[in-house]
Amino acid sequence: MKVVCFWYATDDEINYIKSAMPLGTVVIAPEGEYLSRFDCAYSDVKDLVADADAIIAFSVPDGALEIARKLKLFSWLHSGVDDLRQMGALSLFKRRGVKLANIRGANGVAVAEQAMMFVLALAKKTLLKHQASLERHKPFPLYADDYRAAMLHGRTMGIIGIGNIGSRIAKHAKGFDMRVLGVRRNKGKRVENVDSVHGMDELHSVLAQCDYVILATPNTPETHQFFGQAELDAMKPSAFLINIARGMLMQEKPLYQALTSGSLRGYAADAWWTYGFGRAFPIGTGSRLGVHKLPNVVGSDDQAANADDVLQRNIEWGTQNLVEFAAGKPISREVNLELGY
Repeated sequence: MKVVCFWYATDDEINYIKSAMPLGTVVIAPEGEYLSRFDCAYSDVKDLVADADAIIAFSVPDGALEIARKLKLFSWLHSGVDDLRQMGALSLFKRRGVKLANIRGANGVAVAEQAMMFVLALAKKTLLKHQASLERHKPFPLYADDYRAAMLHGRTMGIIGIGNIGSRIAKHAKGFDMRVLGVRRNKGKRVENVDSVHGMDELHSVLAQCDYVILATPNTPETHQFFGQAELDAMKPSAFLINIARGMLMQEKPLYQALTSGSLRGYAADAWWTYGFGRAFPIGTGSRLGVHKLPNVVGSDDQAANADDVLQRNIEWGTQNLVEFAAGKPISREVNLELGY
């Protein structure tokens, strides 16, 4: 069996994968100059993939999958597969019978912690008060709306998408004595630390009850830009909205209007919009309206998973996909190519 790494893997990483696989497995990675070792060039992998049985990847060079004619398994070192869908990889895998596995849950701890950081940063007006401290400005008058922090204790959090990350956020919320409502496709399945689970048909009634709303659902054709004017209208003006999942879950224009009109108290996001050519013009990423610059917005740029332990776990779980496949076992984290998760 031949496994190709789609990143400039270190000797230790290559040896780790090889040691986990059956004897005789060839594990190879590209070599060459790079800016980021996790983004490999087509020129460095084109001669490696023609006879590859499996690929384990952080990124995909354009054209590389098309020449991997013998590919049987693609182990994606991310949780979401919407990037693969957009580049046509899912349809290619379906045509060729290639199995796709991801590492959903590998970054769950880090992302859930980031979500709670956003909740606290918005509630406690962290950036505003930090800036006031730097300027030696004492917020005045005391308890005025502009300076008074929000509370978590006794408040209601709604989590849209209560999988691995969403359920961890629920656990953290319970540590702050919050009431937690969950929304998911399968509302009949109970989730620990979630007081009640609701279907997507109940989304608006759940939003109306929440002081904090967390988007933690994957970006699929069903959820793509699903959160817009109607959903924002259903929320309390005093509520906060946090997107810890994918930028394209949100509709940008109604969000901007809500944040600037006072109908939404604040917004935080780790993932922002991606406007691709053929779907939008001009092509680009980030907020076109400058949402990230608003005073009631806190953000990071795809940094939630940039934390201790995550890289090692990504490679470990991605390798587990390879091991299960090589052993002929069901792949624990196989992705449903029709559903996209």
